[in-house]
Amino acid sequence: MRRVPHNHSLQRTSLAGVALEIKNLLLKEATKIEIISLVDNSIDFLSSTPRREVQPLRQWTRERFGEEWSQTHTVLPIAEHGFSMFVRVFGENSTCSILFDTGVSSDGVVMNAQRMGLDLSETDYVVLSHGHYDHFGGLQNAVKAIGKPELTIIAHEDMFKIRGTANSHGALRQHPQFPTPTQVHPAKIVNTKQPYLIANDFVCVTGEIPRESAFEKGFPQNKLLTGSTWQPDPCVLDDRALVVNLKNKGLVVISGCAHAGIINTVRYAQQITGTARIYAVLGGFHLAGKEYENRIQPTLEELKKINPNLIVPCHCTGWRANHALAKEFPDAFVNNSVGNRYQLKSSKD
Repeated sequence: MRRVPHNHSLQRTSLAGVALEIKNLLLKEATKIEIISLVDNSIDFLSSTPRREVQPLRQWTRERFGEEWSQTHTVLPIAEHGFSMFVRVFGENSTCSILFDTGVSSDGVVMNAQRMGLDLSETDYVVLSHGHYDHFGGLQNAVKAIGKPELTIIAHEDMFKIRGTANSHGALRQHPQFPTPTQVHPAKIVNTKQPYLIANDFVCVTGEIPRESAFEKGFPQNKLLTGSTWQPDPCVLDDRALVVNLKNKGLVVISGCAHAGIINTVRYAQQITGTARIYAVLGGFHLAGKEYENRIQPTLEELKKINPNLIVPCHCTGWRANHALAKEFPDAFVNNSVGNRYQLKSSKD
């Protein structure tokens, strides 16, 4: 695990307007990526999809564990307002497993993993997309289930700050607080702001994402407790994504909530990797709610320019954006469900 290695430099402007030098990442090409939806807002075990790389829960578990297992394990996973993906990245001679976010409830992610037949002890890293409770709620129980004293949790220093959300009337609701290092001991927390390579350089955690698009204006209702007063924090600076470069296909970008904006997130992934081609975009796009629905159309226009082969909106994207994405990208769009498996391969098989 290491920070950005030295290579071709480029300039970008930070959120504070200070010019920073970022290096193009020497991100290795993966041969295969398996992504399993552990926690999301919706479940659909019945609908079909024409995409060969997408399998619903009953199909892939039957293939992996056999008919007898499928018949005896009939208790299905549940949905909740949260997000978690189990990501396996395969190189030529290596495999790494990453738990990306841990849902909202204390036991949902562990229970769902058990009901899918997944062994969380295979996890090599826990990566948290940002410090909102619907993305870290199951962290403590997940760390216990993983049971590795050498486990590394990739976080950001802002995740430990006390947060809240103001409604349209100004009333503020304080969020549950991020676990302390003692509460997740013996796992080690590594805080990062810059792009960060893990998994033998096959996976990048983007670090803080610059805000460049005109319409992606963060999370206006977000607040941070500073001393004894609540201060606006619309940027949610700790918002990050995972990036994998799939050989012969392009980048796979996995977002938690995309408070930085899904377009900003994808464009930054292109910038830091030096790779223009985007194969898949998965995760929360944060286009739900009256304050965000005016971002749907410009998001569609920018996604058309990016032209991903696979688009899987989750969690906070919202039904209006989902409908618009399905209409605009009928071949690329997949409606996510808890239990879906996405098996992305570098070959054309």
